[in-house]
Amino acid sequence: MAEYYIGVDLGGTNIAVGIVDADYHIVKKSSVPTLAKRGAEAVIADMASLCVKMCGEMGLDINNDISGIGIAAPGTVNPATGVVEYSNNIKMDNTPMAEMFSSCCGVPADRIIIGNDANFAALGEYVNGGAKGSESAVMITLGTGVGGGVVQNGKILTGCAFGGAELGHTVIEFGGRQCTCGRRGCFEAYSSATALVALTKEKYAVTKDTLMHKMTNGDIGLVGGKTAFAAMKQGDETGAEVVNTYIGYLACGIANMINIFQPEVFLIGGGVCNEGDNLLVPLRKRVAEQIYSRDHVLKTRISVAELGNDAGIIGAAAAIKDKLA
Repeated sequence: MAEYYIGVDLGGTNIAVGIVDADYHIVKKSSVPTLAKRGAEAVIADMASLCVKMCGEMGLDINNDISGIGIAAPGTVNPATGVVEYSNNIKMDNTPMAEMFSSCCGVPADRIIIGNDANFAALGEYVNGGAKGSESAVMITLGTGVGGGVVQNGKILTGCAFGGAELGHTVIEFGGRQCTCGRRGCFEAYSSATALVALTKEKYAVTKDTLMHKMTNGDIGLVGGKTAFAAMKQGDETGAEVVNTYIGYLACGIANMINIFQPEVFLIGGGVCNEGDNLLVPLRKRVAEQIYSRDHVLKTRISVAELGNDAGIIGAAAAIKDKLA
C-alpha cells in the first residue's frame, strides 16, 4: 500500500490540509476557515476533524493508513514537545498542540510534529520546490510581514529557543521605522508587502498628477502593492522611484542573509514575486554588488519560490517523515 503523510498549514484565515505521498506530492487537499477568535481548542478540533474527513474520502484510516502528521503553525513552536509556546496571530500561549490534536483524532502524539509555518514552508521548497536538489537554502516570504526559514542538509535551523531564522527582524536601518516586533528599522518594516504599500502611499501623498494618481482616481485608499510597479511599467518616473527604493531595501536585507548563511539557493515567496523580472533582474544586480563573496565563482542563486500555498503542507509532511525515519 502507498505511504501517506498529512501536512496541515494553520493560517490566520484558513486551515489547509493535504494528504502527501512519499515523494512529497499532494494527492488530496482541502481547507476550512480558521475562525481564530474561537480559541485554540476549537481551531485544533477543526484541524483534526478535517484530517479525519479527508482520510475517509480517500478510503483511508487515519491511524492505520497515515504514517504521521505534520502541522505548520505560526509563532514560536517547540518541535520536541509539540507545544506552541507563543503565537500572536492565532492566540496561543504554551498550548500543547500535539497532545490536543492527538486527543481529537486518536493519532499518537509521537507520530505528530509541530513546527513554525515559515520554517516548514522553507523545508517544503527544499524537498520538492525551488530549492530541490540543493544542500542549503534560505527562504523569505514577503507578505504582511517577512517570514523566514533556513535549511541546511535537510535540517531546519530553529535555534536554542526555537525562534531562530526570524529574518524579518534583523535591522537594516538603525533607529528607522517602527516594527511590530518592538524594534526599529527591521527588514520587515522596509521589505514586506505591507512596507511596499506604505512606501507607495508616502510618495503618493507628496506628489501630484502622476500615473499612480490617475490609476487610482486620486484615491490613496486604492493604492496597493501592485500600484508602483504597474505605473513604472508604463513609464511613470514616480512609480519607478518607489520600486527602485523598495528593491534597494530588499537587496540590502537579502545580501545580509547571504553573507551570514551563504546558501546555494535563496528563495523569495509572496505576491510581490508576481512582478517577475521587473523585480528579480534589478534585485539580483544589487545583491551581487553587496555580497562578501561577489568575486567567488560559486554564488547563491536567487529565485522565486515555486510551491505557493502548498509549501507549508509539503514541508510539514516532510518534517514528520524525517522524524519517523
